[in-house]
Amino acid sequence: MNNAPIAPGKFVEISYILREAGGESEELEICPADEPFGFMIGEEQVLPKFEAALMGLNAGDSFEFKLSVEDAYGEEDDEAYVEIPKSAFIVDGELDDSVLEVGEVVPMQTEDGDEVIGVVAEVRLNSVVVDFNHPFAGLDLHFVGEVLRVLDAPPAR
Repeated sequence: MNNAPIAPGKFVEISYILREAGGESEELEICPADEPFGFMIGEEQVLPKFEAALMGLNAGDSFEFKLSVEDAYGEEDDEAYVEIPKSAFIVDGELDDSVLEVGEVVPMQTEDGDEVIGVVAEVRLNSVVVDFNHPFAGLDLHFVGEVLRVLDAPPAR
């Protein structure tokens, strides 16, 4: 087992608990050791400040750090709220009522074919307002976790 520290070009697996910074808020996200979060360092797969906070750590090291709104997902953007006609939710000739509830997660595609995830914010008579902000937009984030593995390449699954 190589014991190299986290550096550009390394594949890292971590476990963590994410909370909103400030106080003892509930968990926003839990990534347990038996289902680790893995990513390549230097490939822009994670937030730059998140990656920077892990640099130099080794497998077995614990970490705890906070990211400000600016270093995380930014403030909530009013323009990310999009009104979509209910006709866009017609599947096989029928309106898919299951997605027409506030809080429902709605996967959609951009004109370029990229998948984006939205959350239903409001249901109107003939349309639905969908929030495409990142779920953690507007939040300061607090990560606590452990580096599980530092590898030269992603493990074969």
